[in-house]
Amino acid sequence: MKLNTERLQLKEINESHVDDILKIRSNEVINQYVQRKSPKNNYDALQFILTIKERTKDNQSFYWGISLKNQSNLIGTICLYNFSEDRKVAEVGYELLPDYHRQGIMSEALTAVVNFGFNELHLQEMVAMTNKFNENSKSLLLKYDFVLEEGREDEGFPDNLVFSLKK
Repeated sequence: MKLNTERLQLKEINESHVDDILKIRSNEVINQYVQRKSPKNNYDALQFILTIKERTKDNQSFYWGISLKNQSNLIGTICLYNFSEDRKVAEVGYELLPDYHRQGIMSEALTAVVNFGFNELHLQEMVAMTNKFNENSKSLLLKYDFVLEEGREDEGFPDNLVFSLKK
């Protein structure tokens, strides 16, 4: 399921993206706000890609690699996952290499995914969790009318804030 924007192509992640996924998911700037096990090598990155392929095969989640239209390499990822049982609510997650921050790239990608979620998947709500110190992510979500859910917690991640956008 490809999504195109003015400057970007959101595309399926496959085995040819091992180096890109390793670069993105092991990036220190990105990972300062994300609690996860980062890939240490190409094998770890490949395992991650195979897991993603498995989860997207049955629409358990939707996961896109972000690339500039004229390039094949990935500069980030964006996904819809963690669907509610009735498939009316999903979580959106994203990451972008620091070289591409502050260029409106994630704004473009998020707009495409929000439209896809509400118009194609008929979601009623999207939620996003972000670290309270991640100013870029917080301002991106607020710019797109996500609302800070005061008092709502991201279980197990006390430093995260929960934002939501209702259709």
